[in-house]
Amino acid sequence: MLLNSYSNLNFECGTDEAGRGCLAGPVTAAALILPEDFLNELLNDSKQLSEKNRDFLRPIIEENALCYSVTHIEPGIIDEINILNASIHAMQECIKKLNPIPNYIIVDGNRFKPIANIPHSCIIKGDSKYLSIAAASILAKTYRDEYMNQIHEEFPMYNWKQNKGYPTKEHREAIKKHGTTKYHRMSFRLLPEQLEIEF
Repeated sequence: MLLNSYSNLNFECGTDEAGRGCLAGPVTAAALILPEDFLNELLNDSKQLSEKNRDFLRPIIEENALCYSVTHIEPGIIDEINILNASIHAMQECIKKLNPIPNYIIVDGNRFKPIANIPHSCIIKGDSKYLSIAAASILAKTYRDEYMNQIHEEFPMYNWKQNKGYPTKEHREAIKKHGTTKYHRMSFRLLPEQLEIEF
């Protein structure tokens, strides 16, 4: 069972992102504050759950959270400020939208930049240790998947509905054949032989 608090303060916020390693689409973050007595035995790191269970948990999380927020950071900004900064920026933007304002922030991973003088802790594999980070990981993942399903309709040849923009063999073959789109991250190594490709 995951833990429901790290700091033991009221209004502790958990935050996480999805899509950091993708070649296309946004990096998406979520942040939320759960009630102190929130429990759910199914809730876990989104990567450990099936799509069906993530979709089942999302409305439960949204209905029970004291507040939540989701932010997409588009490929143009990722290319401009790099993926690490874009991931942190996405999480910060989510936290700014929360009401009540968090008293403490717990972040999945090992990097974060302070926001609004709110104390924070970075927790490696936090999404498999704390309920609020796990819940944030599910919101980030499901909202990003939804986004990728939508842009799949615009560019079906990349099969984003299936690969969600990750660097699968099929996705890279499609880039080789069809070139890039406005949704591709041009600062990423889109193909192994990147230097030979003209964009």
